[in-house]
Amino acid sequence: MKFNIRGNKMDITPAIKSYIEEKIGRLDKYLENPNEITANVVAKVRGKDQIVEVTIPIKKIILRGEESHNDLYAAIDLVSDKIERQIRKNKTKMKKSSQKDSIMYFNLAFDETSDEDESRTIVKRKEIEMKPMSEEEAILQMELVDHDFYVFKDIKTEQVAIIYKRKDNNYGIIETK
Repeated sequence: MKFNIRGNKMDITPAIKSYIEEKIGRLDKYLENPNEITANVVAKVRGKDQIVEVTIPIKKIILRGEESHNDLYAAIDLVSDKIERQIRKNKTKMKKSSQKDSIMYFNLAFDETSDEDESRTIVKRKEIEMKPMSEEEAILQMELVDHDFYVFKDIKTEQVAIIYKRKDNNYGIIETK
């Protein structure tokens, strides 16, 4: 795997770069052609926390993980383990997926020794009224129902959008086309 490593409000030393390449490089065993894939890694500081974000775009699938810890090396370990769990947990789903062309980038022949529960089911369904509203009104509605996200119809674009609360206490919007 190739790496694009950068620091935000911090310098990436050769030791940090080497450690990131070693830990994230462990994921190569799950990928068919790791030499064709570039992992984007951003290390940053927020207060006392060291935050590591890893994004690995693979055709129609994006592997992403973010972890924070007061020790940068521990944050790197945590995010590496998180992405590995994502791959292992979704192995069966990727095999059954209708996106056969996207799973060809994964080596799904690894051993499944995970003790995580894979028998997850949908336990609740909700119907919501999609009345047009502004982004500010959607934030207010999200806060009123005390959720981390809110689905609404944007009054400007007439499209369905999702507003969500980010870890940095700001908001993000996912827009549909």
